[in-house]
Amino acid sequence: MNLYQLDHLQYLETEAIHILREVAGEFERPALLFSGGKDSICLLRLAEKAFRPADIPLPLLNVETGHEFPELIQFRDRRARELGARLIVRTVEAAIADGLAHPVPGEISRNKLQIPVLLGAIEEFQFDCAIGGARRDEEKARAKERFFSFRDRFGQWDPKAQRPEIWHLYNARVNPGENMRVFPLSNWTEMDVWQYIQREQLAVPSIYFSHEREVVRRHNQWVPVPPPPAGNGAADPYHGARPQPGEPVQKLVCRVRTIGDMISTGMIESPADSVEDIIAEVAAARVTERGNRADDKCSEAAMEDRKKAGYF
Repeated sequence: MNLYQLDHLQYLETEAIHILREVAGEFERPALLFSGGKDSICLLRLAEKAFRPADIPLPLLNVETGHEFPELIQFRDRRARELGARLIVRTVEAAIADGLAHPVPGEISRNKLQIPVLLGAIEEFQFDCAIGGARRDEEKARAKERFFSFRDRFGQWDPKAQRPEIWHLYNARVNPGENMRVFPLSNWTEMDVWQYIQREQLAVPSIYFSHEREVVRRHNQWVPVPPPPAGNGAADPYHGARPQPGEPVQKLVCRVRTIGDMISTGMIESPADSVEDIIAEVAAARVTERGNRADDKCSEAAMEDRKKAGYF
């Protein structure tokens, strides 16, 4: 099909599929980061289109903080089984126990602790490329990324040392120990993602749709109440994140707009219970997608600092 005859979503799809095939052709051991969130759901669909009827030639990798929404984990596991894909899961909890990750006293969120876990998984499996669902419209630091984002042998990112990508030509060369992060959805927007989900009729976790949930008001956002403790004598991973004295628990009809660490993901009040409703809501939104992420609010440079250290 002539590129000039493609509509907007078809062009984005074609671009992303081209990038995925470049990865398959250029790298020996690539992996696809799959959390079960809406962006990685689109990535999986694109990988199907890029490689079917053959098997998807790369494993799925997920780093668990221990603070995930249970609905997200269930969806992730079910989707991997449906595709017959190899799913590799590494956890912050195990990294802490092994001395690989070191919690900061008083810091509840485990987002930063995902960095050594991800770098450890890359080293363990000798991945030379990790494909992620990040988009430039999400956040200022992500807007500095190229499609192919080089990371040195320490897993670090230097935004001033990005490789040129003229005429859609990508420099995929890496030395032993170095790796590349690749972002096929870079040019997509939140609206594009939901319209693609609608067009492809893709299933998404139920937490993206309106539902009633217990929440508390914290840092000017609605924060979900974590699930009850296991009660088996194990340490509570949500210790410090549970409602505090003076924080009344309320029931709210809400949904998530972007999913991360459960402790830092803010809920939004919303009646949207279908993909069509979400598209209409996004079109009218005046707050950015990550405007309800507490981990991005802790400082203006929060995301960029994490990315320089090896974050997704």
